[in-house]
Amino acid sequence: MLFIHVTVPAHTAAVELVDGTPVRVLEPGRHRRARRASYVHVDLREQLLAVAPQEILTADGVQVRVSAAVRWTVADPVAWLERAADPLGLVYLATQVGLRDSVAALTLDSVSQRGSGLDAATLTAAVGAAARPLGIAVDEVVIKDVMVPAEVRAATLELATARQRGAAQLEMARAETAALRSLANGAKLLDDHPALARMRLVQSAPFGTQLVIKVGDDEPASSGPT
Repeated sequence: MLFIHVTVPAHTAAVELVDGTPVRVLEPGRHRRARRASYVHVDLREQLLAVAPQEILTADGVQVRVSAAVRWTVADPVAWLERAADPLGLVYLATQVGLRDSVAALTLDSVSQRGSGLDAATLTAAVGAAARPLGIAVDEVVIKDVMVPAEVRAATLELATARQRGAAQLEMARAETAALRSLANGAKLLDDHPALARMRLVQSAPFGTQLVIKVGDDEPASSGPT
């Protein structure tokens, strides 16, 4: 059966080849089929290219592992089909090189916080420039993870623990100082007001305690159980 029309699904484009030569790019919809033509469908939806962790030396000589992901779409279906046998492989390589160039210029402190020191815009521009001739538009290069050596992670944990321990000890010292200051103020108040001191003594004595209260220079004025 001879088909005289070709249907291009949504989110795709169809490259029309006549005798093996690209002639036109068909948008989604129904189109009349040309004589001696074949059609290659290209997906135009956004896709994700995951870049495996790369072992890279920082500027201070520490080896880290950095992984990334590339958000990309096909911008030119003809270039996508004809410029390279493996266009995604070339984008992958460009991302690896961009990561190495970016990380090699930074110290460990700059890249240890999930690559916060990396310039994502510059990295995206570099990968995009390499991908554009292949018919690929790079929307974004995302730094996924930055993994440091186990020794660095242990040292970082020890430092954080020491900081927390020091903060706890400082808080305890502050509380003790406040308590001593309160006791000193109370002692001064009792020294300045002897009657208040005697009343406080009576209040604090356990039930059944025998008290002898001396007033002035006279003999004891009273005694007995509380």
